[in-house]
Amino acid sequence: MSELPRFYAITDRRRYGEDFLGTVERILERGVRMLQLREKDLPAGELYSLAKRVRELTKRYGALLFINERVDVALAVRADGVHLPERSLPPSVVKRIAPSLLVGYSAHSLKSALFAQRQGADFITLSPIFKTTSHPEAKPLGLEELSRVSRALEIPVYALGGVTRERVRECLERAHGVAGITLFLGDFSV
Repeated sequence: MSELPRFYAITDRRRYGEDFLGTVERILERGVRMLQLREKDLPAGELYSLAKRVRELTKRYGALLFINERVDVALAVRADGVHLPERSLPPSVVKRIAPSLLVGYSAHSLKSALFAQRQGADFITLSPIFKTTSHPEAKPLGLEELSRVSRALEIPVYALGGVTRERVRECLERAHGVAGITLFLGDFSV
């Protein structure tokens, strides 16, 4: 597998506004080359329709597309991979039933990160690194823990949660990349 991009955008229709596809395209125009379609509330048919349109955009920009948890939708739209929440199927199961897909995994501790690696995940997001409005109840792991997890793993680690433009550099010094929902919405460019 070639090296994964350093920036990983995660969608959220509530934050992307009425022109969802336009927002996705602006993010891709700015150089982000890895995107997770994370619209957990959509029924399968609607998610599939949206995923087909997002796949067209990611192909046009040469970007990787991951579908949150839905292996069936990822396969149906020929996405590059699937991103698994911590309480989802183990990565090894996805690798067995869909060997063509890359598998990302949401880890929230060193223990879950090591589990993901043992199970064959291709990368993890580690969160939350900082306090975040998405999960205000979650205790931030901090930069020291990000370093510790990154050193312990052989697969790429993406810092997620409360990462702002001002914090990108210090995260990239400790991890392979950064991931975010709102991080890429402003005037961020690669």
